[in-house]
Amino acid sequence: MEVSDLELTGGEKEKALARVRELFTSWGLTLPDVPSCPFHFGLHDFYRIGEIEFDINNNIKEGYCGKFIVIFKNQVCPMHYHAIKHETFYLVKGRVEMEADGKIIEMKQGDIKVMPQNTKHRFTGLADSLILECSKPDIMSDSIFDDERISAVIAGHS
Repeated sequence: MEVSDLELTGGEKEKALARVRELFTSWGLTLPDVPSCPFHFGLHDFYRIGEIEFDINNNIKEGYCGKFIVIFKNQVCPMHYHAIKHETFYLVKGRVEMEADGKIIEMKQGDIKVMPQNTKHRFTGLADSLILECSKPDIMSDSIFDDERISAVIAGHS
């Protein structure tokens, strides 16, 4: 399984990260000096279905994860759930439509949304947005997507 099966690479990755750097500068924030993962979830349509994750710390041994998620306007993180991971999302910048268990809310800057295990959820950027996720560790095989194409790519990557 290749990295490109899940995320952008090469010039496409650099273009997306340049856009993120511009956003962080415009927001007066410092981009964390950690690896980035611009996911297209195996669908190769990043600006429609995707997100960029910056794992600040994904500590499986100690049982926690902290990450930034950048989602561009009109970009969607597809419907999925986690059997193990419990998440809390804090919207640092932007506006996001969050759907969880069939209920849709609009998150605005400063809003918090707790996502218990086994809660199906997806989010869509209503504006270029920055989410802080605090959660149990991020284990790829614990992300179960409704879209079987994504699940197949993840299963092959785990």
